[in-house]
Amino acid sequence: MTASLPRPGAPLEHYVSTAAFDPDQFEAMSAGQARYYQASQKRLMWWKFKRHKLALASGIFLILLYGTILISEFLAPYGLHTRNVEYIHSPPQAIHLFDQGKFVGPFVYGRTMTLDLDTLRRVYTENSTDVQPIRFLCHGDPYRFWGMVDSDIHLVCPAVGGQMYLLGTDRLGRDVLSRIIYGARISLTIGLIGIAISFVLGIVIGGLAGYHGGIFDLLVQRVIEVLQSLPSLPLWMALAAIMPVSWSPILIYFGITIILGILDWTGLARAVRSKLLSLREEDYVLAAQLMGASSPRVIGRHLVPGFMSHLIATATISIPSMILGETALSFLGLGLRPPITSWGILLTEARGASVIAFYPWLLFPMVPVILVILAFNFLGDGLRDAADPYK
Repeated sequence: MTASLPRPGAPLEHYVSTAAFDPDQFEAMSAGQARYYQASQKRLMWWKFKRHKLALASGIFLILLYGTILISEFLAPYGLHTRNVEYIHSPPQAIHLFDQGKFVGPFVYGRTMTLDLDTLRRVYTENSTDVQPIRFLCHGDPYRFWGMVDSDIHLVCPAVGGQMYLLGTDRLGRDVLSRIIYGARISLTIGLIGIAISFVLGIVIGGLAGYHGGIFDLLVQRVIEVLQSLPSLPLWMALAAIMPVSWSPILIYFGITIILGILDWTGLARAVRSKLLSLREEDYVLAAQLMGASSPRVIGRHLVPGFMSHLIATATISIPSMILGETALSFLGLGLRPPITSWGILLTEARGASVIAFYPWLLFPMVPVILVILAFNFLGDGLRDAADPYK
């Protein structure tokens, strides 16, 4: 039996479902697809960032490293200025677990020092009969935690009456490992404070130049070109030399930070300007202007948040240049000065060729500088890729 066809000119029957509309109902879509298409932009960015294994590992490494600066006094085996004149320029000691085939736990062998009269160098030899177990959560050199609480608890300590210099000592008999841990507090924070200054200047100046254009944009671009054409190191040296020698170490620290921040805003300002030049023609910007929104409100509330992820990635890549700037200035004697300790100041101990030849362990502060620079670059690459999760 065949279905009857509607007669020509007759209206077709129209069916409307009376069931309630369910916005979460997806036809022919699996649970995994629904989870993906319903995810927010932040969740998509996090999923894409997690796929960048090197960036994820770098982020974890940097979080742990910045966490150590909060408890530097606790982590360092010795005090910052603790000296041992009997162990000047002592080479690094190795950690052992077994002594004569018997498990002892982590320990170091004691050392005896003799003076080579031909070269006038101190020669250290291990004494395999002097086993010095490493102590954990122990009492050691006293310190004032963050300048407020007196304590002497350390994570690791040498044996009672023994010595433990895992990265050797410097010309004053100070532990290199402890000074690297203390120096991280200055070298790592100077990059964060500097990038905060650079971030504000780049967003404000670049945002106004890109949003308004005209004469202001022209002047800003010429200033940026002049600053970027100057050699960085001589410019840093000239500005650092302006600071009076009578300034306290804290003032010098903030002075170097401000100098690094002021000189690093140009790249960020150009990135903000280029983004705002394309976004200022969007309809939502025109709607905000018609509603009477001021320029700072349009830039701060509507334009900048639209590419904040890109700015964060750019800022992350800029932090290493500031850490290198502080290290270079301190290495040349124009940056931070003792008693402040940073990785750059520690590297000043290894400026002579003879020092590098005889005491190469004084170059160990260069290792955390390299690791931090690489970690920030890898993290910046991962953030930049995750900034646009829809690609």
